[in-house]
Amino acid sequence: MTTTYLVAIDGSEGSLRAANFATERAKASSAKLVLAYVIEWSPYSFNTPEENAERHQRREEEIERAQTTVLDPVSQTFRDKGVGVATEVRHGHAAETLVDLAKEHGAAQIFIGRKGESRMKTLLFGSVAGTLVQMSPIPVTVVP
Repeated sequence: MTTTYLVAIDGSEGSLRAANFATERAKASSAKLVLAYVIEWSPYSFNTPEENAERHQRREEEIERAQTTVLDPVSQTFRDKGVGVATEVRHGHAAETLVDLAKEHGAAQIFIGRKGESRMKTLLFGSVAGTLVQMSPIPVTVVP
């Protein structure tokens, strides 16, 4: 059975360091990587049907943009290094969604950068890495 590592990617320097760190571990153990990009999204909003249609369109555009501008270039870099890579883009609460993805893919470990894209959000709500460490049922490696 092949070991799988989940790597949280948001395009930040920290997430790229985490991905590089995970790649070295994957190469050493013949593991594969799942690169995950989570778009924060709340299902709790009350909209008209027109607003829901617009929201759905925006959601699809965000998924496409995340895939083509962040995940595709990073995943190709690691494929070129001989590591098996899959990608996932999801909407939801970042830490919860990462835990769900880890379970779905049978990941043995999650890698995440200590600092992501939004410093202001971190100050107000806490870090995704910190929340993930507290709620994950599998080991989490936080890369500085």
